[in-house]
Order: sequence, then C-alpha cells, then structure tokens
Amino acid sequence: MASAIGALLIHGLGGTQYDLGSMHKVLQRGGIETHALTLPGHGGQPEDLLRVKAEHWVEAVTAKYREIVGRYETLHVMGMCMGSLLALELCRRERHAKGRLVTLAPPIYIDGWSTPWYAPLRHLLYYVPGVPARMKVEEEDPYGIKNELVRAIVKAKFERGEAFHYRWVPLACVREVDRLRNWVMSGAKQIGCPTLVVHAREDELTSLRSADFLHRALPDARMTVLENSYHMICVDNDREQVAANVLSFFGIDPATTRRPASAEPVTPMSEAEQRELFATYAQAMREQQYEALFPLFASDVSWEQQGDNPVAGVYTERSQLIDLFSRLMSHSGGTFAVAGFGEPRFDLEAHTVEVDIAYTVGKEGARRSSQGVQRLGLRNRRIATVLYTPADPGVENALWHAPSPSGASMQDSPAINARARALAGAELQQAFEQASQDVKQLGQRPSNQVLLQLYGLYKQGSEGDAGGARPGMTDFVGRAKYDAWAALAGTERETAQRQYVSLVDALRG
Repeated sequence: MASAIGALLIHGLGGTQYDLGSMHKVLQRGGIETHALTLPGHGGQPEDLLRVKAEHWVEAVTAKYREIVGRYETLHVMGMCMGSLLALELCRRERHAKGRLVTLAPPIYIDGWSTPWYAPLRHLLYYVPGVPARMKVEEEDPYGIKNELVRAIVKAKFERGEAFHYRWVPLACVREVDRLRNWVMSGAKQIGCPTLVVHAREDELTSLRSADFLHRALPDARMTVLENSYHMICVDNDREQVAANVLSFFGIDPATTRRPASAEPVTPMSEAEQRELFATYAQAMREQQYEALFPLFASDVSWEQQGDNPVAGVYTERSQLIDLFSRLMSHSGGTFAVAGFGEPRFDLEAHTVEVDIAYTVGKEGARRSSQGVQRLGLRNRRIATVLYTPADPGVENALWHAPSPSGASMQDSPAINARARALAGAELQQAFEQASQDVKQLGQRPSNQVLLQLYGLYKQGSEGDAGGARPGMTDFVGRAKYDAWAALAGTERETAQRQYVSLVDALRG
C-alpha cells in the first residue's frame, strides 16, 4: 500500500546532500519521507567526472524516481543548482503529475555577477583537443555563500579536504551541464506539474534571468526571490525562508515542523567528559574556530542571550546559532572576540557549568568590553542549553547600541554631497533610481551594516515611513531590515533619496 507523501532531493554539480542544507530534516518533520542519490561521478574524486555524460545523470535520477514513485500517493521532486536542471528534465521526461516540483537556484543561464567576462569562450574551448579534460574550473571565494561565518566554515572544510563538495570540476563536465541546460530550455513548456522557483537576487553564478525564464516558460510556476543570499540558498542567510516557502508549497504549515524537545535517552556524562567538553568549547570560542564550535551543540540547542539590544534573544537549533554569531560579528564590524573565561564551576550531578566570560569589540584604540556569566547545560556529550546573563545590563545594551567599530551606526544619517544637494524633482528621482542600479555593480561588497543602511534609505526614499508589524525574533534578517527602515521615521522621502545617492557615490569612490 502506498504511503502518503515522499520527496526526491537531487544535489548539485560537484556536491553532496550538503547542498540542500537541512531540507531533508525539515521535510521529514513535516511528515514527508525523503530520498536522495549520489549522482554519477560524485562521492569520489573530481577526475571521476571526466567519464560522465549528461545522459548518465538523467538516467540515474530516472532510475531512482521509478524505484520510489509507486510507494507514494504523492511524490514531490526537488533539486538544487544542477540538481534543479535534472529535476526539471526528469519531470518532463516522466510526465510527472504525482506531486510538485521545486527548483532551487536553477542555472538556466551562467551569468551571475562573479561570472568572468570570458566565460562564453568555454564553448570554443570544448572543441580544442585535450583542453576540456585538462582544464579545471575551481570553487573560489565566496563559495556561493553571502554569510561570512558560514563561508568561513565552508572554507575550513575545503582546507581540511572534507568530502562534502569537490574543490574543482573539469571543463568537460561543464560542457555536460551546458547540454543539460539546453534540454531544459527547449522542453520547459512541456512540464505540467506545479513548480516553485526559488532564486537569490544576488546569486553570483546565475542571475534572476534564469528564474524569470522558468516563471514565464513553465505552464504552472510561481517564483520566490530571496534578498540576502548568494547561490547556496539552502545554507545561506535565507535558508529558513527557503524551507518555509517549500513547506508551504507542499501544503504544510511551517509552524508544525519546529523541532520537538529531544526525546533521546539521556546518558550520564562522567566528570572527565564534562570537563573535556567545556574545555573544547572554551578553546573554540577564544580562537573563533566556528567550524569546531558548532558540532559541540545538540541539534535542538537553545541559547538565550539576555538583554535589550540587537543581539539579544533566544536562538533555537544549531542553524540559529549561525545567526547569533553572524549578528555578533556584523554589529561589531567583525571585531567581536572572547577575551577570556574565568574558572568554570561544575555541577556534575546536574550536568551544568557556570563560567564568567569577558569579550571585546572594536579595534586597538577604540576597544570596548563587557562581561557576564554563561550557564551551560550538558547532555549526551553535547551542549544542550546556554544562558548568558550580562554582569551590567546597562553596559551591555549600550555597547551593542553604539556605532559599529567599522563605521557609522545604521541609524546615523549619511552626509549629503554637493551633487545630491543640487538635485530636485525628476532629476532627483532619476538619480535615485540610477543609484539603486549602480549599487549592484560595486567592485567590493559593503559590510552588513552599510547594506542595512542602504536598504533603510531606499525604502524610506521609495515608500516613506515603515508600516506593518515588526518581524518576529526568529526572522533575524527581516527584523534587522525593518529596524533599519523604521529608524528613519520622519525623514522626508527627498532627504532619504539624497542620502542614498550620496552614500552610493561614496561607495563607488
């Protein structure tokens, strides 16, 4: 007898199921049984891709689809990057009508902002004997990730040689992706199942033109545009929005998939195990070794950061700890550092440890500090809870509300330059709209603080004062954007436009 709902998830080129982040777990908590496969040429060495053709990938996903489709009343198909191309081609060839289709960052066009101008020349190189097999297309910074903390973790994984993603792929393999892209473009109108296209506006590999193409070409498609990620949308800043949108598209209320309290049996930890876990945690915090830090936490960890400031709140699950540390770094201009820990105070029976912690923000000559107490709850050789209580809440809140050490606070009003001051009426509006395009072409990405400032000024200049409810504590990105906009309440739209134009001029140099 067929089960209710299943899903086939397909990873990207050179990747593994890591490409899809926590999507398997999210769907499983929503009552969907998930299935995956390792594509031909993957899971070994990049050289293994030399013998692989696009037909081999399609045959592999087709075989997996036919293996499981009879088990379910509903079977959804989802792919990430090249996996989304395979999902599209699979649904076309199999005339998939038993469920829905999700394409995540589909690379219909290879034209993102980091794509070099000479990329189209690859089509000529395909015909030069020996070149496609010898030429390597390497993974480079930013690795498809906008979140600086996650990017650092990924970079560390690459440096350690972990088998989560190939460091390079042969040009011959890219030729097969191009063939696959052509199949999808020529056959998109034949895909009849409801389709969700999710794409980041700042995708460095493939621009929104790819999502627009599918949105127009597919008979039944809807599109979601993400505003705070690069290509790897399942692990980047918008990962929770991606998960929520996918769940909703599958008819599941995202609120019902929140992780329940852990039901795993608790195994007592010895004194040595408790002390070793804390020592490892303290070292990783001091040395900012985040790739070593996050595995120390339970998957359902809860971290409460007390206070009334931009980094305060309750962060649940490991994925939200990335948001916490990203905020610590963003609001400190990248200077947050643990200065030291006091002597830990263990309650070995209760499996808890309390410790004084001191940290600093700011550079030499402008460094500020605060301190407090952390209380860690330990469970099954992992940190299950963290409660941080500041020693002086006033000092703590003032520190995080102060201007960023790397520049002005996002509430500070940028100076209006002479050019913007002279603009008025239609000329001002035209300059404002041109600045919104110019900012996308900057040679260097601004800091998160400046990006928030740009966002707030643009919204104020476009719509006036912020309206609607402030996003909840779990929507960190939305909440920060709303705050940046709301902080400008009362600013005339023309003033905000002039400030926006002036700030973009300054960034362009």
